[in-house]
Amino acid sequence: MTTVPRLRRAFTLHAYWTDGDLVFENFVARVAVSADPIAIRILTFFTEWRPRSALAAEFPDFTPSSVARAVQQLIEHTLLVEEGSEAARLSEAVATTWRDWLPHAGMHFATKDTPFARPRRWARMARALRRADPHPPPLFKRYPHLPARDLPPPDRPEDEFLRVLLARKTHREFSRKPVALDTLASLLRYTWGAFGTINGDLGPVLHKTSPSGGARHPGEVYVAALNVKGLARGLYHYNARDHTLECIRRGPMRRQVLSYAVGQRHLGQASAVCFMTALFPRTMYKYRAPRAYRVVTLETGHLAQTFCLVATWLGLAPFTTAAVVDTAIERALGIDGVTESIMYVAGVGMPLDVSAVRPAASSRRRASALRKRPTR
Repeated sequence: MTTVPRLRRAFTLHAYWTDGDLVFENFVARVAVSADPIAIRILTFFTEWRPRSALAAEFPDFTPSSVARAVQQLIEHTLLVEEGSEAARLSEAVATTWRDWLPHAGMHFATKDTPFARPRRWARMARALRRADPHPPPLFKRYPHLPARDLPPPDRPEDEFLRVLLARKTHREFSRKPVALDTLASLLRYTWGAFGTINGDLGPVLHKTSPSGGARHPGEVYVAALNVKGLARGLYHYNARDHTLECIRRGPMRRQVLSYAVGQRHLGQASAVCFMTALFPRTMYKYRAPRAYRVVTLETGHLAQTFCLVATWLGLAPFTTAAVVDTAIERALGIDGVTESIMYVAGVGMPLDVSAVRPAASSRRRASALRKRPTR
């Protein structure tokens, strides 16, 4: 005899009003649907696991068939989940892992896999935007009626740091020359590497080149090696403790990288593409308020800027992008998208104009090439 699975309300729901309609959204499934307020009663009834047939007694004024149809629609729109289903497992995982950050940080899931305009269509869309609103926001904010104090010019115009800072820009064209393995090693080390520990209030924490709330450093990085001299093509995880690249899979990656980047051709032409993720429990362990999610996103920006500056210093051509297919990348990396999720993508190639990005003068002192994992 076949057992009909019990039902429960998904834990990952938001409800709000839009243009007079009551909207229910499963922010993990990224499904939104308008419904009659009676749906609230149904969802409340299924706060615990219950057989679907039990609902009919709660609505004696409706025919059993109409109640059954309403339940089926709520299942199809992921507002109710069936016991033992993947939707139920995911709802439970998010509710458990993110319990202190929900519902506010539900936007993390709601904004994954956003449809992006293909590069070919963007020029036409930009013209349409300008026609609809020919007055974009001003580039500078000023208070012309307030007293103003002139500032002296900045010092040290020939400083090496200033040269690197001003040379940093986004590159979308690269030469065919590969990036050297020792150069990639230095880029990873000075962006994601650890340079000692500090005694914190919850135990030792890491000292890194970018700031992190409570020094929790949730950032991880995975590298798609497309054209790196001395490194086989494939997908790797950077082990910051041992300064090693751990091979997830070998083989060509260009086609996959292009599919992850919604048609941004320069990602496929790069030498190395870095998938920046966050391991949320590191930050959640200390910070239980949902504001900490904002901190994690800020830290991702810190890492990206450090990446771009280090890459420029090393004579590389860096770029960053958030226009990616989140779930496909997470599946390729073998991460669950709940405890660890993709946040940002960065990459490098060799510049077309080598004079535009001068390598660091101290390149001979860079970190040595990646070493093998020590025997334990």
